[in-house]
Amino acid sequence: MVPVTSDRPDPSPGQAREHDHEPDPGEDTQPYRVSPPPPSAPAPGAVRRSLSGAAKGVRAAGRGARAAGRGARVAGRGAGTAGQYAVSQARRAARAEGAGDSGLSRLIELHAFNAAGDAAVAISLAGTLFFQVPTGEARGQVALFLGLTMLPFAIVAPLIGPFLDRFSHGRRWAVGATMAIRAFLCWVLATAVITGSAWLFPAALGVLVASKAYGVTRAAAVPRLLPPELTLVKANARVSLAGVVGAAISAPLAIGASTFGPEWSLRYGFMVFVLATIWAIRLPDKVDASQGEGELVLTGSTAVSAGSRRPKTRIPSAVAFALRANCGPRWLSGFLTMFMAFLLRDNPIGDWKPELLLGLVIGAAGFGNTLGIAIGSLLRKLNPAATVVLALLADAVVVVIAALFYGLLALALLGLTAGLAQSLAKLSLDSTIQRDVPSRIQASAFARSDTTLQLAWVIGGFVGIAMPLNPQLGLGIAAGVLGAWATFVLISRPARMRPAAPATT
Repeated sequence: MVPVTSDRPDPSPGQAREHDHEPDPGEDTQPYRVSPPPPSAPAPGAVRRSLSGAAKGVRAAGRGARAAGRGARVAGRGAGTAGQYAVSQARRAARAEGAGDSGLSRLIELHAFNAAGDAAVAISLAGTLFFQVPTGEARGQVALFLGLTMLPFAIVAPLIGPFLDRFSHGRRWAVGATMAIRAFLCWVLATAVITGSAWLFPAALGVLVASKAYGVTRAAAVPRLLPPELTLVKANARVSLAGVVGAAISAPLAIGASTFGPEWSLRYGFMVFVLATIWAIRLPDKVDASQGEGELVLTGSTAVSAGSRRPKTRIPSAVAFALRANCGPRWLSGFLTMFMAFLLRDNPIGDWKPELLLGLVIGAAGFGNTLGIAIGSLLRKLNPAATVVLALLADAVVVVIAALFYGLLALALLGLTAGLAQSLAKLSLDSTIQRDVPSRIQASAFARSDTTLQLAWVIGGFVGIAMPLNPQLGLGIAAGVLGAWATFVLISRPARMRPAAPATT
């Protein structure tokens, strides 16, 4: 048998083996436990090298931090420079062709604020009314909402122009009041959408009425601030384009704020309307001027009414024709806004989300509206009578196409055509008023035309809500309404606009 040896050295003679005796209870039973050696002091050269390396690392980190800081400052200066450049270019465009000297640029900037605030309110209420409330309940609430809006438009809006014409030094404060009222109501709405308060619809109604009242007062202010270098059509196109830019900039900000809750987009709208109130008060004094102006009536002849020093002038036939033709595209705009909001919610196309589909239609309409404004600004000559008729007929044809070939492409084409037709028809109406209405009553003419068009929009929205949620049926009825209205407009056109009868011998 092979003996087992141990690698461990034998103990010295005077030393006892550990296995020769029993360990004590308190004795450590683990043999050969070696304690770590005491740390040895590093050499002085190693310490210096370590400290030198650490110092180099700190200096390198400091240089990196300084470089990062310089990069951040450069990026910040670049962003600030780009923002300042964009603002300066926008203000330069607003002040071009004498608009800065006449004060029209301030109104252009004010309208950008107005559109930005309206976009914030629309985004918040769209998410609250259309996508968080059951369809049947939402349709009933919105129908009641639009029904209530018809009464203020029918009674209050026609009184705004004559009231402001009678009392001077009131238009700036009236414009500012429409902004301040909306600022207050936005704050009320921010609380109402969270708590489900009964004040939701009354406050939303007040915002809509104040917005339309602003449209009337703004239309009355544009002729007073018109520079000699600009025509009224181009001035209105420039104001409208500023509204498109303001809404385009504000919409992403409002959407970002609404991700924290619908109340935050309304609070953002509150801040925008507060700034707009200050801008309205800073409008030039010429906005309040009313010397030599008259009043426009829908019927009757030019006369001076008892108790009034202002002559009342009958609306020219060409203006009446253009206004009737404009009611068709405006009616379609209100119809599509309400009908598509509910239709796409309950009957989406494919796997597309209802919000994205509605955004596509609204975005196409916004692009068409911008394109129409650009065309009106660039073209030197525009036949208003032919343009309003073509806009009305184009809407009727495209609605028929959308009903027959309902789909994503057809809806985008419908939105694009509706926005383009509405924009060109409105510019043609403005051109007709400028050409055929005396300058002393152009403000009254714009006030009455805007009121009529807003009523057409409300009626179209009411019909869109009441329509069954069937795309072919709803769009088919809309096409029939537009076709009947186009026939009425063509039959009722003035005699001088009709082709001459052939001569007989």
